[in-house]
Amino acid sequence: MSRLETTAADVSEALLVLRGADDPAPASTVVAAAILGYVSEPGDGVLGRIIDALGVEWTAASLIEHRPESEWSASLVEHGAEVAARELVAGLDRWRPRVDHAAFVRTVEQAARVRARLLIPSDAAWPDGLRGLEAHGPRALWVRGRVDALAESPSIALVGARAASHYGEHVTVEAAAGLVDRGFAIVSGGAYGIDGAAHRSALASGGTTVAFLAGGVDRFYPVGHEALLGRVADTGAVVSELPCGAAPTRWRFLQRNRLIAAAADATVVLEAGIRSGSLNTAGHAAALGRPLGAVPGPVTSPASAGCHRLLREFDAVCVTDASQMAELVAARLPAEASQGEGLDGAALGDGITDDGATDDGAILRRVHGALDDLTEAERRVFDALGVRRSRTVSELAERSRLGTGAVLGGLGALEATGLARRVADGWVRRRSA
Repeated sequence: MSRLETTAADVSEALLVLRGADDPAPASTVVAAAILGYVSEPGDGVLGRIIDALGVEWTAASLIEHRPESEWSASLVEHGAEVAARELVAGLDRWRPRVDHAAFVRTVEQAARVRARLLIPSDAAWPDGLRGLEAHGPRALWVRGRVDALAESPSIALVGARAASHYGEHVTVEAAAGLVDRGFAIVSGGAYGIDGAAHRSALASGGTTVAFLAGGVDRFYPVGHEALLGRVADTGAVVSELPCGAAPTRWRFLQRNRLIAAAADATVVLEAGIRSGSLNTAGHAAALGRPLGAVPGPVTSPASAGCHRLLREFDAVCVTDASQMAELVAARLPAEASQGEGLDGAALGDGITDDGATDDGAILRRVHGALDDLTEAERRVFDALGVRRSRTVSELAERSRLGTGAVLGGLGALEATGLARRVADGWVRRRSA
């Protein structure tokens, strides 16, 4: 038995909690991904390129077994990997001291104790947006809450200053509530100020919200938001790429920001000083080619200087309310609709201009109009639907707290207006809705 297989055997009971008994992925693959996330810092592109070339199991096994540098180099050359010798040496010097079998087993068992789930990139629930990070993406994700919350779309990241003003928090609360009403999931970082206001407003509006942490999910940080993050985990998800027991550091906060930007369809900075960390999130969004918005504030307010810089220097779109924020993702709707995931052809015709181009704003306005016309029961059924994971009538009844008859009636209305569709094993929300 190899040392990787031995490690997998030692955490087999914990894996039943973290993955489930019907997990199709081999235990060695799951454990290898978790090990590589344990020994590396977030965003380590050298390790990412090695994994792309040699695979997670070979890479993890080679670290555990302390294979010589020459063996690593030969394998990288054989696979044509673009990893320089000095990068390999520096990487091995970073990762090898962290290889600790007993400590790794403890962190996996701690994750099982807090009922976390472990996702790897090959899982269906893995957020598609994170694939845009390529070699700098996470090796694994630790999730407390609903793993399907990470895949809910559309989603918008609302970020900003920790020392938020009353103006910033007010705009955030109104924006998050308005976006939830339009079917958006809210992504943020769980911090004080703007992040916390976004999460609280989404929860109060009955929406889905996801918080990305810069430390392990076993200890919610900041401590003052322990209750809030617990509520986020109850209905949405609290996520980290770092293993349980990992403490948040400045570098990890900055790297956590790339996950927020990548996981959401668009990013909005609501209030930020000239050196705010939320500008780092905005930079990641811009680098990924994701829509970026910024809320203006008083020109005399240092708390809005960062937003004004984004508008002036980074081509951020000026947004002032939920409707304008929702329009940031309108450009993604036509492509999805053309793949059969959007509204029906006749409805899409309403968004085509005379020269054959797609009028994104018209499509989005029509979708929002349909949402505004929903009854309370239809809205509750709509909010209970998932985008990628289908749900049965009984599941929708449980999530919406409605009777079966009311759910069936709501589904009929949603299907007629193009907001939901029937699939083989249940119902899903149309992606463009």
